[in-house]
Amino acid sequence: MGENVGISRRSVLKAVPVAVLAAGSGGILARPAVAAAAFPQPVVRRARSASGGPAAVLDQTLDVRFTTLSVPGYGTVTTRTYNGTIPGPTLRARAGDVLWLTQVNGLPPNPVEPAGPAGMSGMPGMSGPAHHGGHNRPHRVNTFNLHTHGLHVSPSGRADNILREFPPRTADEAAAGAPEPRYLTTVQIPADHPAGTYWYHPHAHGATAEQIAGGMAGVIVIEGDVDEVPQIKAAADLVVCINELRVKGGRVPDFTSGDALAAVPPTFTVNGEVNPVLVLRPGEVQRWRLVAATAFTALSLQVADGERKLTLHQIAMDGVTFPAPVATEVVPLGVGNRADVLVRGGEAGTYELRAKGVPVPLMTIEVAGEAVQPPMELPTSLPQGMPFLDEKDIANPGGDRRVVFHVDPKVFAQPFPNAYRVLGSHPTPAADPGGDLTRDPAYGLFDPEYVNHTLELGTVERWTIHTDETMPIFHHPFHLHTNHVLVTHRNGERLDPPVWQDTVDLTGGKPGDTVTLLVKYEDFTGRTVLHCHQLQHEDLGMMQLVEYVRPRRPEPAGWPGWPQQPGWPGWPGRPRPLDH
Repeated sequence: MGENVGISRRSVLKAVPVAVLAAGSGGILARPAVAAAAFPQPVVRRARSASGGPAAVLDQTLDVRFTTLSVPGYGTVTTRTYNGTIPGPTLRARAGDVLWLTQVNGLPPNPVEPAGPAGMSGMPGMSGPAHHGGHNRPHRVNTFNLHTHGLHVSPSGRADNILREFPPRTADEAAAGAPEPRYLTTVQIPADHPAGTYWYHPHAHGATAEQIAGGMAGVIVIEGDVDEVPQIKAAADLVVCINELRVKGGRVPDFTSGDALAAVPPTFTVNGEVNPVLVLRPGEVQRWRLVAATAFTALSLQVADGERKLTLHQIAMDGVTFPAPVATEVVPLGVGNRADVLVRGGEAGTYELRAKGVPVPLMTIEVAGEAVQPPMELPTSLPQGMPFLDEKDIANPGGDRRVVFHVDPKVFAQPFPNAYRVLGSHPTPAADPGGDLTRDPAYGLFDPEYVNHTLELGTVERWTIHTDETMPIFHHPFHLHTNHVLVTHRNGERLDPPVWQDTVDLTGGKPGDTVTLLVKYEDFTGRTVLHCHQLQHEDLGMMQLVEYVRPRRPEPAGWPGWPQQPGWPGWPGRPRPLDH
């Protein structure tokens, strides 16, 4: 788009389930502020220019194994980690770079019979029950893969392919002293990729919730145009990665029943610590990259000292920069969302970053020290990360795709009695179409062999996403891999302007939330998924298979040697895919 379109407070309010917006203020650009040394930051790995090559390469090993580590503010935890830390290293690159990620699976063999002590089947030296529950049950808990969440990159081959699996050694291989297996992920970042905040995490179906509940996650930063805005460049750039650990007795319980993880009280960490302290000088501006690296809990965030609040100037959502900052007191993040905000220190005091419904602060902000004079400036406009889509470009205006998140409670046998289904316009077919669909073992559940949506590149389509949950405490965040979605309506109200997201939270109610999206399928073919990003639901089947394909076109009439008759391969009414 040629014009710089502003984004309104009202638009952000509607784009997320809950938001409270307030006015901000301007200032004068000052020298860069230095963040407090005590505030933890993940280790940073950067792309480096390859000798003689046009692109920089981020060559990084991600070593996955059980690690016993001290979590400040909590105690000792034994859990699966990337490189022995929670979160894993922050990966920094630019558009056009290549991520070359070697993953070592140093986890023990997947559990086999006989069963070991309850709750420890995935731990080193322990054996547990073999998996006998179908693919929509927790299984192969020490197998993982890699998802670069939010990046617009290929979902195929060795790239962001969540249909791959990276298993550990078998018991026989481990006993024989075989080397730990290594798996390569190579991700080519497009030259026009939006600069912003993204993240990576495992995505092996049946093991995702348990692994992320133990802290397996890390941040990806794509650097670019927004970082060169003078007021942003002057600000300290801080990762604020919020992990949600479900630990009991210092370990993540096995996901052996419907409430095995959900019933464990969460321990929230920021960059690996419980309630760390950050120092912000009066008048200083910092950039916080807020990452909801959670598996279960949505976070409606605000910074307050009693009745006093710090204004959060949001500049991006899910990696896509706004046309202009939005001043707000609340930034709602669903599971998997990210938000970049600018925060300027105001009146001295002790403030807390808090989330609605979470009884303890996530981190403490001390506004203290010598004031920055004059106060650092805030930008008034930004380089918009992605142009908006136009509803006039919808390929099939009367053929919207519909997704309905639906739960049938207590219809299956224990220990997983609930059916977590994706219904709507393209559900997975029932095993018994004439039977009781509420108890059907296949209807609306993930089938790795059934493509629910075939999506043609270059096409703009409209989707309607709905949850029929009746209680507001139940969330179903919608996540489509590979392409961002443009949120145009929430609960029937138009957003003006709309907001780009890759994960869209929906809460229950009477009625539950309904969101309308526009999506343009671009650049990459291959199979991937959409799913509920409440990851326990995803592991239990609340997911669909999608396939991005090249556009189809009818063949010209009368292929040589073929009569023009309906049903013959050369008949123009029978399209075929373009050659790959």
